[in-house]
Amino acid sequence: MKPSLRPLFQILAASALMLSLAAQAAAPKVIKKVPPEFPREAAQQSISSGVVKAKLSIDADGKVTEVAIVEAEPRRVFDKAVTRALMDWRFEASGEKQTHEVKLVFRNED
Repeated sequence: MKPSLRPLFQILAASALMLSLAAQAAAPKVIKKVPPEFPREAAQQSISSGVVKAKLSIDADGKVTEVAIVEAEPRRVFDKAVTRALMDWRFEASGEKQTHEVKLVFRNED
């Protein structure tokens, strides 16, 4: 008789959920935030708002080593400003490499 794999899948699903919750609970603490500048080109194109979701790679010392744009609306308008700003962010040192996602909202009130 074949042993059932259902309990194994349930255990794996529960483990994945616990890991996901642990990752959310252990979000890195920001110790330095640099706000992105509103791009002049966006204002010239009458774009007054946008949203960018970015994934950060953070080294053991809390320094951002890479920024990847995950989503952006409008596309490619705010990417450079977000990348420049996020590369200057600093996080509390954790002793290990981490990733973290942030969502930045742009509004030009001028």
